[in-house]
Amino acid sequence: MSVVVANPSASDDYFRFFGLNQQFKLDLPALDQAYLAIQKEVHPDRHARGSDSEQRLAMQMATLANTAFQTLKHPVQRGLYICQLHGVDAKLETNTAMPAAFLMKQMEWRESLDERAEDLPALEKLMDEVEVSKKDTLTEIAQAIDDAKNYQRAAELLRGLLFIDKFAVELDDAIATLA
Repeated sequence: MSVVVANPSASDDYFRFFGLNQQFKLDLPALDQAYLAIQKEVHPDRHARGSDSEQRLAMQMATLANTAFQTLKHPVQRGLYICQLHGVDAKLETNTAMPAAFLMKQMEWRESLDERAEDLPALEKLMDEVEVSKKDTLTEIAQAIDDAKNYQRAAELLRGLLFIDKFAVELDDAIATLA
């Protein structure tokens, strides 16, 4: 019995592995469907009677499918992965440079969170603003990757999205303590 759904030779490209087009705006139901089909095909129970090498290949495909699925499922990881495929490293650990306007907005949000920590309606209004900013940034990332093929710009936007996501978690925690 051999693994037929997954394309092992495409293991260097998670999109090809799942038979999907390489793009930021991803059809998530199609990703789910491809992932489930591969997982069903490589499930250990299906290969229990197979040779050691068949069992090993099935396990490798299952592990690869998990890694690829988690990478493509999450927008930040998906964007960073696409940039990496095109030779652009976002240098998340070392490159924290952001445009001044973005940094000012981050400082405003932090001040609002600090000053209004006990004001639930104000924090909920701030969360709405953060969500709009996140949505706008995701749209810009999709344009940078899918339309302009500008992976440097996408990497910069992805670094910003990480800041937005981190702040959204902190804000959500503050709201949860008041609710």
